[in-house]
Amino acid sequence: MFRSRSAATPVVKWGLMSDEEINEAAQEEMRAPLPPASFAFLVLSLRAQAEMQLGLMRFSEEDKEEPNLQLARHSIDLMGMLQEKTKGNLELDERRLLENSLTELRFRFVQVSDEVAKAAAQKT
Repeated sequence: MFRSRSAATPVVKWGLMSDEEINEAAQEEMRAPLPPASFAFLVLSLRAQAEMQLGLMRFSEEDKEEPNLQLARHSIDLMGMLQEKTKGNLELDERRLLENSLTELRFRFVQVSDEVAKAAAQKT
């Protein structure tokens, strides 16, 4: 059975990113300046992604996301692949950033995995 829509019901229009209905001046105001493309930015982006997937990055006290260990492992594995493929081609600071990020994330992954296993054992 269909309900008639009342005047108070909001209408939401969904559009595609390719829709050009927003004028260009408004688009310019909404854009944040992008950081320069660099190896460090790539590593830090992947690291932040993995930290969010591990549930380590929260935006409020109530915000408690369950860790997604499968996605976190994938992100960490991507960084490991990046390390292997760039071996011998990185500057010292880039290599250290990648190595330190991987070491930290792998350690955190083990910690979070243990916490998830303990929580699951307590529920049963």
